[in-house]
Amino acid sequence: MNSTNHRMPARRFAVTAAATVLAAGPAALAGAGSAHASDDHGRASAVVLRTGLDVSLLRKTVNVPLDVSLNEVQAPRSAEKTALTARLDGVDHGRPFSVLRAEAATAEATVSAEKAEGSTRLAHAAVHVPGLRLLSLIEVEEVTSKATCEAGKKPVATANLLGSVTVLGKKVTLTTGGPTHVKVPGVGEVRLDLSRTETTSRTAAASALELNVSVNPLKLNVAEVEGTVTLAKATCEAPAAPAREAAPAASPSASDEPSAEPSAEPSAQGAREEGGLAETGGSSMTPYLAGGAVALLAAGGGAVALSRRRRS
Repeated sequence: MNSTNHRMPARRFAVTAAATVLAAGPAALAGAGSAHASDDHGRASAVVLRTGLDVSLLRKTVNVPLDVSLNEVQAPRSAEKTALTARLDGVDHGRPFSVLRAEAATAEATVSAEKAEGSTRLAHAAVHVPGLRLLSLIEVEEVTSKATCEAGKKPVATANLLGSVTVLGKKVTLTTGGPTHVKVPGVGEVRLDLSRTETTSRTAAASALELNVSVNPLKLNVAEVEGTVTLAKATCEAPAAPAREAAPAASPSASDEPSAEPSAEPSAQGAREEGGLAETGGSSMTPYLAGGAVALLAAGGGAVALSRRRRS
């Protein structure tokens, strides 16, 4: 009876524990799946030329924006084009004019699980703005830029200018120490920033050339052209670093595992035997108790029989 009473709580606990595990199983699996999920695969972009110019017209009180870009791509893509034209109403009788001409103009952006990268190259290129049909705003032999962002590593941004540079018909020498100013009387002014790069813990950006333009050609019904021109820009954002997996639990050593062989100590052996008897509801005193019970039963039976004889 005692054995049954002791076993019932254990059985009830086992059933309750099994039900708890089954109920918690789906939630635990869902939590494990979301812990490894990640939608951040990084980003990259590249553009050979981008303009943000305002063109003011002489006989009109309006500004005509000139916002164009050449070979602007987002990962994973690439583009190649060597000529870009634009058309502005009121400028040069509405005829299209060439914003950029080049022998080579390429942009590429790629993204993988480990790395995001953007790169550009522009060779033998000339940039024009409205009102300066025969005079180039800038001419370059070759410019390149590259931005590389690897997961878990410091991003890298590089920009290079190779060969000579001509601004508003003047050859100039650019330095990395600061911006270069070019002024041409009766035409305008240009400020150039060479090889601008920026990096953070996960992002990088590189521009080979950035120009702040203020031109007043007084031709073709154009009063003034102001704004910015960017040559060869690349950007990237690194993919999220993979989560580190937890180290596997150390397997128990041979000394921690219970021995399969019987112990040589008599006390340990006796304790183990008593434990086995207790599990079946008996003990080492069971034979003696059984013999005593038989003796008491026999004595009781004899007493009852003697009493009945006396009454009769």
